[in-house]
Amino acid sequence: MGIKNEVMLITYADSMGKDLKELNEVLTKHFQDSVGGVHLLPFYPSSADRGFAPMTYKEVDKPFGTWEDVKALSDNFYLMFDFMVNHISRSSEYFQDFINKKNESEYADLFIQYKNFWPNGEPTQEDVDKIYKRKPRAPYIDVTFNDGSEEKIWCTFDEEQIDLNVYHERTKQFIKENLHYLAEKGASIIRLDAFAYATKQPGTNCFFIEPDTWEMLDEIKALLDPCGVEILPEIHEHYSIQMKLAERGYWVYDFALPMLVLHGLYSGRADRLANWLRMSPKKQFTTLDTHDGIGVVDVADLLTSKEIEETRDDLFSKGANVKRVYNTMEYNNLDIYQLNCTYYSALGNKDDAYVLARAIQFFAPGIPQVYYVGLLAGENDIELLEKTKVGRNINRHYYTKEEIDETMNRPVMSHLINLMKFRNSYPAFEGDIEVIEQEGTSLIEIIRTAGEHRAVLKADLATYDYEVTYYDPDLRETKNLEGIK
Repeated sequence: MGIKNEVMLITYADSMGKDLKELNEVLTKHFQDSVGGVHLLPFYPSSADRGFAPMTYKEVDKPFGTWEDVKALSDNFYLMFDFMVNHISRSSEYFQDFINKKNESEYADLFIQYKNFWPNGEPTQEDVDKIYKRKPRAPYIDVTFNDGSEEKIWCTFDEEQIDLNVYHERTKQFIKENLHYLAEKGASIIRLDAFAYATKQPGTNCFFIEPDTWEMLDEIKALLDPCGVEILPEIHEHYSIQMKLAERGYWVYDFALPMLVLHGLYSGRADRLANWLRMSPKKQFTTLDTHDGIGVVDVADLLTSKEIEETRDDLFSKGANVKRVYNTMEYNNLDIYQLNCTYYSALGNKDDAYVLARAIQFFAPGIPQVYYVGLLAGENDIELLEKTKVGRNINRHYYTKEEIDETMNRPVMSHLINLMKFRNSYPAFEGDIEVIEQEGTSLIEIIRTAGEHRAVLKADLATYDYEVTYYDPDLRETKNLEGIK
């Protein structure tokens, strides 16, 4: 099934019901016409990071179900799968064989040994300072092999996520084999997680290196084009990188929109949001929330440093049940990268503000993605957060089928679903966008047009008042969209 310009759900296999079967039941029961696609977050056996330290791509983690369950889901929704082009699990057969046999292992060339990477076997302090790091030191782990020798092995993220040497033919073969496998298993689009960390050269920042990154992406695209499968490179950084990707024809993420919408709804200012809606790429997936936090670095220069800080402060003062401490090392997070909070709670658990935020997203250029907690207008899960002491878990509630049935009775859900159905079915969203804001006011108007079809969102960011109108070419009249308030 190919990509559709319809709302895509982001979910774990065990977050809307306990497994893939229950997920399919919930979606076909409640969201058949409001959700067109599903980004199924990593469902492979994994040793860390909620699936993002895959041990293999050839299996479905047994508690989630089987490939038959994935196939059943793909019969109803187009699917996005994850491929971690930067790393593989330390507990995988590949790395364990490397530990056992060292350089005699058939998988040795998948990994990056410091002594072979750096000209002098070790990086200088200047080398380390240049690297775009996720740790306060050089990105490696010390590995003791079965023969008793020790080596430093490149490791950017968690110690269970060992980086791959994407330059080596052995790794390229590994990538090809697994991408083709995932294509055969029903992926319409494959998300390349953390791809910008995969390219590495001594003397560089080892992040989004050019032209290395383009060569890697072009090779992967060439592998999947014959399968009819698209790729979505994932990167949290300055929006200009998304622009570069878009210029080369790749799908991109709109990770700037979440903070811009919050800024607009907190401040009552429409200008920053309007500016971005006019300039943002068209071939993109939009987000307000994801399995990670609300990105901060993505909005640099679209908001000033002061505006970013004010928006961050407003989240803690105007949002519901969210504290600064949840975004610190005490909860395994640094808020320089992201803010941990559900989007519904970021807007104070206010239904009108939340539905307006989604209306803005649905009128923005691109295909909307809605995270499962956002789909259910979920509040911060303080209990799970305190139980695990992991900041991101504030936005990772586990819903039972019964809980979802009950949630569907809330008025906010009917408003949201009516809006999603309209977004999925009305032809204007295939066409152009025009954005009008009245200077110095909180008013914004977003107009989508394709042929005779025209949909208009008029909103007041300060009061959360809004309306959606659309032209019905059969009746030759403009109508109000009902059931969205």
